Amino acid sequence: MSMADQALLRRLRAGEQRAFAELVADYQGAMRAVALAIAGSRQADEAVQDAWLAVVHNLDAFEERASLKTWLLTITANSAKQRLRQQRREPLLDDLPAPHGSVDDERFSESGHWLLAPHAWHHDSPDALLTEAELRDCLEKTLDSLSELQGSVLHLREREGLDLQAICNLLQLSASNVRVLLHRARLKVYATVEHFEETGQC
Repeated sequence: MSMADQALLRRLRAGEQRAFAELVADYQGAMRAVALAIAGSRQADEAVQDAWLAVVHNLDAFEERASLKTWLLTITANSAKQRLRQQRREPLLDDLPAPHGSVDDERFSESGHWLLAPHAWHHDSPDALLTEAELRDCLEKTLDSLSELQGSVLHLREREGLDLQAICNLLQLSASNVRVLLHRARLKVYATVEHFEETGQC
């Protein structure tokens, strides 16, 4: 457990309200991504609320053998599973179609990173800067179009920095399943960027 986590935990156990606000701001997104993947959109928010209640009630019992993030996400996963009442949801790999088709798998390395970034990313002209907000809106629409599992896996990997094994453990998915979900989500994001570069539109 990091020193930053230890300091935050001391403040939390002392009942400092600002510390709780920081905790929510830092981890709410990751917790919702876990709940969404396990319980679906109908149960995700309730599962996160359940998790926060469990966190508050179990702060003193936290033994600090894992990171604060791992502990929070594990509680969230358990809350989401409880919301399902032991009904295991089978992950579906037949997900929503991409808004602009797809792109070739050869664009990616074995690690999942792009071999070549879209060319427009290398420009810093005034015109390119003006379109940044529009591209961001397009990307948000694409993220919203992803299946719940794809969006959650992408969020946990790219925004939260969790490794694949941690994601597998939290969501109880196989490594191959997580790789497929992540790869398809990345393909859709790349397709959106390419379409925007070619047309200037979403």
